[in-house]
Amino acid sequence: MSGRVWLVGAGPGDPELLTLRAARLLAEADVVLHDALIPAATLALAASGARCACVGKRAGRPSWRQDEIHRVMAVAAREGLRVVRLKVGDPYVLGRGGEEALAMAALGIPCEVVPGVTSATAAAAWAGIPVTHRGLASAVLVVSGHAPEAYEAPLGSLAPGSATVVILMGLRTLVHTSALLLARGWSPATPAALLLGAWTDAGVAWRGTLAELATVEPPLGPDAPPGALIIGAVASLALAGTAGATMG
Repeated sequence: MSGRVWLVGAGPGDPELLTLRAARLLAEADVVLHDALIPAATLALAASGARCACVGKRAGRPSWRQDEIHRVMAVAAREGLRVVRLKVGDPYVLGRGGEEALAMAALGIPCEVVPGVTSATAAAAWAGIPVTHRGLASAVLVVSGHAPEAYEAPLGSLAPGSATVVILMGLRTLVHTSALLLARGWSPATPAALLLGAWTDAGVAWRGTLAELATVEPPLGPDAPPGALIIGAVASLALAGTAGATMG
């Protein structure tokens, strides 16, 4: 077997934020299994003869099971093909890359990881927000916001204002997140920013306070852009960034 799998981070959305190694592997790939949010401009970098398939998961739509993704990766690699599993952001930051790496290791299939620019920090940078800043924040907590059981324990254990909180995949739980932090003793006036579609032409940003966060109504349909929530003193900053429209 000469096939191999690469778990490649595609960054936060802008193809220009791909690493050189990621771009080279795409250009050499036989098979590209990509997340749903990978832009067409990034997929256009794949080899002309590469077989591309979307295996990503989107709320409200049928999606591949994780074990099915593992099986397709393994079958292609055993056929001697170069397989790129292209993942949004970084494969090892809330991307299930660890599960895929373990699955390949268990099957004896060579697998390498190519880090990507994670949206956990890149979305904030797009809006001109440094997730750490001397005098305001010296620590960052990154959590998944898709379900309360994923974030309640880490957020509940965090002293109010002691770190910047970055929540990915948390658009449907804004009300619960706000209530949890307020109950934990965070100030209602704590700055907050909600960033949708960062590093894409459709990007929009909302800024307000932790108390106001519960009133925000972001788009939640299957075609809604990905969102990143930033909570903490640094969210009040607007330094060098490229953020576009402001969400009302």
